[in-house]
Amino acid sequence: MRPRVSVPFFKFCIPAIATIVTGNALAEVRMSNDYPAGGYVSTYTIATGIPYTDATLSECSRARGRQNEPSVGVDPRNTKVIIGSSNDYCGVYNNGNDADGAPIASGPVWLGYYRSENSGVSFRSSLVPGYPGDTSPYAALAHIRTASSGDPVIAWDGHGRVFMGSESSDDPAGSKKTFGDVWVARFDNPEGENGNTLNDGKRFLGSEVVAKGSSAPNLLGKFQDKTAIEADRTTGRCDGNVYFAWARFTGVGISNIYFSHSVDHGATWSKPMNLTPRAGNLQDPDISVTGNGHVYISYDVGERNNGQPNGVEIVKSTDCGATFGPPVLVTTYIPYNAQDVSSSGGTARDCGDLASACESGYTFFRRGTSTRSTADQYDATNEWIYIVYDATKPGTEVDTGTTYGSLQPGRGSQSGAYFLRYDGSAGTSTVPKLIDNQPGGHQAFPDISADGGTLHALWWDSRTDPCYSPARPIGNCADRTTTASLDVFATMSTDHGNTWITPTRLTSKTSNPNYEQFGGRTVPFAGDYLWITSLGSFSFGAWTDWRNTVPGVDQRETGDDNDGADVLQCRTLLPSGTWTGDKCPRAGGLDQDVYGSLTP
Repeated sequence: MRPRVSVPFFKFCIPAIATIVTGNALAEVRMSNDYPAGGYVSTYTIATGIPYTDATLSECSRARGRQNEPSVGVDPRNTKVIIGSSNDYCGVYNNGNDADGAPIASGPVWLGYYRSENSGVSFRSSLVPGYPGDTSPYAALAHIRTASSGDPVIAWDGHGRVFMGSESSDDPAGSKKTFGDVWVARFDNPEGENGNTLNDGKRFLGSEVVAKGSSAPNLLGKFQDKTAIEADRTTGRCDGNVYFAWARFTGVGISNIYFSHSVDHGATWSKPMNLTPRAGNLQDPDISVTGNGHVYISYDVGERNNGQPNGVEIVKSTDCGATFGPPVLVTTYIPYNAQDVSSSGGTARDCGDLASACESGYTFFRRGTSTRSTADQYDATNEWIYIVYDATKPGTEVDTGTTYGSLQPGRGSQSGAYFLRYDGSAGTSTVPKLIDNQPGGHQAFPDISADGGTLHALWWDSRTDPCYSPARPIGNCADRTTTASLDVFATMSTDHGNTWITPTRLTSKTSNPNYEQFGGRTVPFAGDYLWITSLGSFSFGAWTDWRNTVPGVDQRETGDDNDGADVLQCRTLLPSGTWTGDKCPRAGGLDQDVYGSLTP
């Protein structure tokens, strides 16, 4: 019998063996330690103590590279153990220099594995096994076919196992194929389920493909993306099941939500199931498991000519993911989708310099409305799904006077983080409300966690942006310069989201998210989500951060545009009139990191 633990407004059950650590300090910590004073250690060494390294791990120990799209999960058996991940570019320059002396960008983009055993005070950084060049004993257990991976997602079961999901693309043979597979890696406690919980999620057991793409070049054909994962921790009839969902895109621009589940802890997976066969233009699935073991998947609905509105839909399974009911439209919204007109023609989702320039002259990262959801698996009374999304605040629409817009080119708005509660048993929901209604600044990529009776939420917030305007992208001034503009805020609710405490700013330093670190140093990229994880009052959040980026000058530009978005790079003009690649990619111009912190 598990003990009953009381908190204000609510009662919930938590595992009897869980060790919950709490604290008041909200100190930030760097989770991706790809710099000489930090370093990366093989997961094989972390688990066994046996030394192992390779060219990729050595490069990751000096790279000062890029990390984005963080995920993080706290062990429900011991909150000292936290595992994080991200799209980790630390190994990109692991293969020597070209004829001009510039490091060759040929190494893998992979899933990070960041492990803390002290409740997030510090992290050891590593990579999920199976990356190109991994010759550790763990490598053969990765039954995947990819040279790169991304969109990391994390879930724990209640037995010391952690599951890390991914989409993947590049062909290891170096062709232009983009496989478009999705796969899941699994880790357990090397001492077994009854071992010291401080070792939970430490031993790599293997990775398995859940669904294959069609290997078409340039993301054409069938491509799996936008992953989500959850495990059942309820101790009920579905306990231990692992659920995985994703958006499947096709070359004709149609996307649907697909689903698979595992009943043997990720060793094998069911045949993928299309949950939305009668719709399209759907993405950003998220999975929730309620206390009675029911499975819910929410996702974003994009507007289509057939009358399909922008909004959030949800599907429900009452048989451990074997079958699902029809989609239910939970709410509609006015989206916020940053967009512009490319200087080369067509619509652009992000803008920068050179080939990535847009007619407005602004520099901004890709962002659009996205939905996240969760349920409290220890709530045996309510079948509630907690949903957050970022969308345009009605009444804030303005003409931008440029080709930039958030609704359409030339039409902008302010974005806010919204919350609603969906009652799965009744099929009803609360009215969407802003979590923290601010007169200025944009809010983006909110996330929410609920296990243990308390809701925790965080988001990106530009309320400190000195150049804020609903007519411009985050961090852009009227003179087309960029500035430090982005922070992370977090809050909590002890009454199921009816009220929220005053949000806390987690970041001690405001970042400039518009540094041009991608596309050959021509365009910014911030990733598509942040992450928060919790158990009761304990909560930890993770985000992408640019505080360590070293600004500089792009020598290829005819006179520096002084937009504040160029990063340190070292290029030489060749007699042919072309420029070399960047000869100093480890000097800090690419230093984009994942940070984390305890949250309210």
